[in-house]
Amino acid sequence: MLRFWRARRRVSQMDLALAAGVSTRHLSFVETGRSGASRELLGALAEELEIPLRERNALLLAAGFAPAYTERPLDDDAHAPVRGALEQLMAAHDPNPALVVDRWGDVVLAGAAVAPLLDGVDPDVLGPPTNVYRLSLHPRGLAPRIRNLAQWREHLLHRLERQVRVTADPRLTALLTEVRAYPSPDAASLPVPGGDVLLPLQLDHPAGALSFHSTMTTFGAPHDVTLAELAVETFLPADDATREALRHLAASRSGRP
Repeated sequence: MLRFWRARRRVSQMDLALAAGVSTRHLSFVETGRSGASRELLGALAEELEIPLRERNALLLAAGFAPAYTERPLDDDAHAPVRGALEQLMAAHDPNPALVVDRWGDVVLAGAAVAPLLDGVDPDVLGPPTNVYRLSLHPRGLAPRIRNLAQWREHLLHRLERQVRVTADPRLTALLTEVRAYPSPDAASLPVPGGDVLLPLQLDHPAGALSFHSTMTTFGAPHDVTLAELAVETFLPADDATREALRHLAASRSGRP
């Protein structure tokens, strides 16, 4: 497993040994099974190789140690403060869409402003679970409504490819294969947004043409696998027309005139 992660990160045995403060000979013996590794050494190697917490637990188990990081579902009582904070964050972003996704892009929490944007999406594409990659790029999802689909598809695929590189997760690899196979527009046939400092998501909607800038937020220094794999994605209006349309949609949801 160490050899796999070292090769994946393209780090030489010598460089990793120097960074972890051990001899190259000892690291070689650990990789081949001729020597055991302490829990502390495995932790140092995992840190240098930037191995995700889920895979660090697997590495420790393979060496005969108990996992170092808990893994509780978000609805576990221990996560009640975190879940409450995330729900508060969703509410604070209203009327702007916001959602919480896990490692695989599955939605675990969504703000009230998200649902009105999904009217007309095929229920089979919505899940459960709702997966942001599948939802965005599936021909029966949002893809036909995304005005700059070629550019947005490239952005999402790049993000998913990076997740695959970082985690080596077979489920993510299968998802990447799936969404790559969806029909893709000819990039040359669609205009590249000009004058933008960020790539916007441009969406056709009954409320009008909507344009969003997205942000991703993660927890700092998590010690739980579930929390380490969560990200908050928010969509902020990129122009005044979108801002006004979101206000109108929010008023409709609340029953205000």
